[in-house]
Parts: sequence; C-alpha cells; structure tokens
Amino acid sequence: MTDRPRVLLGMSGGVDSTASALLLLEQGYDVTGVTLQLFSRTEGCAAQKDCDDAAAAAKKLGIPHRVVDFSAQFRDTVQQNFISEYLCARTPNPCIICNREIKFGAMAQLAAAEGFDFVATGHYAQITCDDGVYHLRRGKDLNKDQSYVLYFLSQDQLRQIHFPLGGLTKAEVREIAAAAGLANAEKQESQDICFVPDGDYAGFIQRTAGAVPPPGNFISPDGEILGEHRGLIHYTVGQRRGLGISFGSPRYVTAKNAAENTVTLAPNEHLFADVVSVTDCRWDSRIPDVPINAEVKLRYTQRDPQPAQITADGNCAVLQFDAPQRAVTPGQTAVFYQKDIVLGGGLIEKGERSVGGAEHKA
Repeated sequence: MTDRPRVLLGMSGGVDSTASALLLLEQGYDVTGVTLQLFSRTEGCAAQKDCDDAAAAAKKLGIPHRVVDFSAQFRDTVQQNFISEYLCARTPNPCIICNREIKFGAMAQLAAAEGFDFVATGHYAQITCDDGVYHLRRGKDLNKDQSYVLYFLSQDQLRQIHFPLGGLTKAEVREIAAAAGLANAEKQESQDICFVPDGDYAGFIQRTAGAVPPPGNFISPDGEILGEHRGLIHYTVGQRRGLGISFGSPRYVTAKNAAENTVTLAPNEHLFADVVSVTDCRWDSRIPDVPINAEVKLRYTQRDPQPAQITADGNCAVLQFDAPQRAVTPGQTAVFYQKDIVLGGGLIEKGERSVGGAEHKA
C-alpha cells in the first residue's frame, strides 16, 4: 500500500498517454494504466495492437496495466448516438460523446469504485483553480488543443482530473518520450473517427443499423426540385463534392430536412449565418443571467474562436456573431471561451442570417 495519490490513467498505446504516465510518475503519483476496449476483438487488429502497445509501455515504466471491456457501453452510447443523429439529418461529434460517456463517465466511475484519487488522460487541455472555482483552459499547443471536446466537464469532475500534457506542445511530448526510450515516441495518431477508419459514415450506418435511408429531392432555397439525392446520411452542411449533380457554378449543401427528406443546395453565400441557436448547454460554473461577450468555436477543426454575444436561457442559448460564420452545422457543438477559459457549450440547433446583419462577400 502507498501513501501517494492514486491515479487511473487511460492508456491508448500512443505517445500522449505514455508520456502522461511518465510525467505523473515523476510528479510522485501512484499510476495504474487502463486501456479501454471499445470494440470486440473481432473488429480488427488495430485495436488489439493499441492494447499491446499500451501494455508494453506500462511494463517499461513499471506500472500496473489492464484492459477493461467497455464495448457494450460504447456501442449503446457513442455509436448509437452517431447513428440516430445522422438519421435525424444532423452531423454529430462522436469524440465528445465518447469523452463524456466513456472516458469521464464509465472510466471515472471505475476509478471511484476502486478507490483512485484521480483520473488522467493524455488530452491537450489545462485545469486551474481560482478561489475554489475550477476552470478548463485551452492547451498550450493550440494546434493540438482538445478543450473543445471536454467543454461539458463539471466542477466535481474537474477537481478529480489531471491532464499532464496541457502545458506542453506535441513536439515536447515526443521529445520526453524519446528521451525515456519509449518505443511509441514517434507513433502516428489516427485522424479518423475510430469506429469508421475508412471515413464511410453512410456505409457504417447501413451495416450497423440496417437502415437504408430512402432517396429524396435536392431542392433550391426556394423549394425548386433540382434532382434526386441518395439518402440524407450521405450529406452534410458545407459539402460540395459527391453530390452526383452538376451546375454551371458551385453548389453546396446548405440544409437537410428529415421530415421532408430534402437536401438544399445553394451557392456559397447561402452557407453564412450570424445567429446560431444552441441547446443542451453545459456551463463551467453558473448560467450567465445577462448577455456576455465571448469567443465561440463551431467545430473542432476551427483553430481560432470567433467573437459573439451569448444570451443564455436555461439550457439554451442564442449566439450573435460579430461576423457571419460559414457552414454552421446542426448536431455539431458550439463551445464558448473567454480568452483561454472554457465557459461551456452546447449542441447547434440551427444557424440563420439576422435581418440587417453584416454582409459577407463570397
């Protein structure tokens, strides 16, 4: 038995979680590694290789390691949400659901049940405490910052989490791992959704759910029928390629309507909105009772948050942007920042152009 604080660390087999283990050990923590098995062992060798890499890294560092099967929870939450959202003509972010339900849900519950003091992951984000209030902050490496997918973390969760890499760049993390002689120091990371490595979302939905959404009409913003689409799951807002229909000038998906089974196509200028409605909001500490000025990210790949005024109403909010934003996508997440502090976020319901709003030159 040890008097050191006990940390349950999620280990994926990559350089980030391995370097996190090394840093936590150096900081005096009693570290146990856990790899979350999210797929059955028959769903490909990549997941098994990650488990093996994590076990090898833990052995080299001299820490306990085990694999925990969370595949049922992953299927019933992350994958099911992904499928149902696409079938409702929305475009979800499964990484957010995975972090909320699995890594800081099921894994955190496991840690509490087994008497661990903290949970930790290799996310690039930071946590600070000011006058008893915990704040999630952007990571030092803005090109790797993952605070966007963690916006939902509550005060109780933040006080029990460690992000050892938050104050480091990716290059520094690789240097730390290489200096320690860790084999995965140069291991590349996946850029795809883990359960759809080939990027064929529609194929995954059809195979998994047995659902083949019916074809419907492409329409113009005025309702004119332009042609036939292959099913709503094949399209997302902002898409230009793969439409199977041509025009004299570029057309983009600007909206999808599940009730009418239509996909709206329009020129680029129709993609811009300066008023965004958000639902299912989560806040870092309290709901603002007056409009606040903040910066907002509308997608994970958007590096720089954009200025907006946020008016909260219960678990909903309306975002009035200083400048129109392109391809606001229902089902994606809007995350609110003040400087590097995450205030909260919520699910995008719709984007609109305000009457007399700022013009965008396409």
